[in-house]
Amino acid sequence: MGGPLGANAQVWLVRHGETTWSRCGRHTGRTDVELTERGREQARALRAVFAAIKPILVLVSPRTRAVQTAELAGLHVDAIDPDLAEWDYGECEGLTTQQIRERDPGWTIWTGAVPGGESAEQVAARADRVLALARAKLLADDVGPVVLVAHGHMNRMLGARWIGLTPSGGGVFALGTATTSVLGFEHGRPVIERWNVAPPERSAVDLP
Repeated sequence: MGGPLGANAQVWLVRHGETTWSRCGRHTGRTDVELTERGREQARALRAVFAAIKPILVLVSPRTRAVQTAELAGLHVDAIDPDLAEWDYGECEGLTTQQIRERDPGWTIWTGAVPGGESAEQVAARADRVLALARAKLLADDVGPVVLVAHGHMNRMLGARWIGLTPSGGGVFALGTATTSVLGFEHGRPVIERWNVAPPERSAVDLP
């Protein structure tokens, strides 16, 4: 995904704030849960991050938790993009990794079976479409950033695909709720400039 883009050409990834399911590590794909009060506070804290930034495009997952986060962060949403929806976990929906490993030891979403849901390759294909759209916008306007508000596993996939990793590569990135990550370019090569950055007024990153 390299190209003649400079330091101002960035893609910001925002993970939604805390939900009751993210707090206890339950896989939340199709289930449309709202933010907790703490999640709303996390999202409001992002206002300080975006106060001095003027995105050229803001795309948001259709899930309520992502839309709420974008709105509370003070972002103007240009479009809801179904490709930014979280992984479809199929029969794993609502389960924790520990629960899944009781029947499938060593399982991870990145390498294991997801009965009735999406494969890592299918999620990667959605991520690739979003990143192609973002890069086209950056090429057309020669400024940035593009902001994508989505989910834990989807954002990890976006980060992996941006730097050319295979779909399973997203498994090496940790990502807390309401964190921001920045994808950019160095000498025309896609790089990760920042990752898993907590918003202001948070003392620690809340990992899933």
